[in-house]
Amino acid sequence: MIYQSIKHEEMRLHDFDPENRPRERFLNSGPASLSPAELLAIILRIGSRKLNIVDTCNEIIARFTLEKLVNVTIGELQEIKGIGEAKAMQIVAIFELNKRLHYSKNNKKKIQAAKDIFEYMTGRIPDETKEHLFVLHLNTKNQITKTEIVSVGTLNAALIHPREVFKAAIRESSHAIILVHNHPSSDVEPSNADKQITELLKKASAVIQIELLDHVIIGKTEWFSFRESGLL
Repeated sequence: MIYQSIKHEEMRLHDFDPENRPRERFLNSGPASLSPAELLAIILRIGSRKLNIVDTCNEIIARFTLEKLVNVTIGELQEIKGIGEAKAMQIVAIFELNKRLHYSKNNKKKIQAAKDIFEYMTGRIPDETKEHLFVLHLNTKNQITKTEIVSVGTLNAALIHPREVFKAAIRESSHAIILVHNHPSSDVEPSNADKQITELLKKASAVIQIELLDHVIIGKTEWFSFRESGLL
């Protein structure tokens, strides 16, 4: 009776019909044959009393989408019935590992165009509802050696001092820098403030002799390069 009670409470992957078990299809046909919910179910393994694990994972993805699941918090995940602290931690850990893999692949990548910057910055903005100004430090091979956040909030040339931008570049003996900031609206056209900041830092770079290679504005799917647009 105890065994039956436990089995009723927790719907495991091996309780599915063999042909419908994600694990068997994973082994026979590979991970590409599984839906995102089924892949997540393989990791979490056990569902709740009223929902099997695949149904629970479908609900997670339906609520957050794969794109937003990357930045979801443990607390938000626990709002899903059947997801406790342990399962929420598993999910967050998976996406954190994926972020770190993305970062490691992009480290030391040679920057040749603004597109490379856009790809490098994917997943690196902590809160895309706010503007962030980043400085990327490059060596003589145009490889990024350091990434730092200089400002958070609406950019204003009166508030962005060249000292804050070039301080780390001098300390790190950077060969050049690239400015990057995001537009939460996804409209990547530069504002007057963006142009003023770029002009100010261009003059400072000439004095300090650390080249300002570009200023790139990024949105969700697009980017704007001051250099490629002939403005730098």
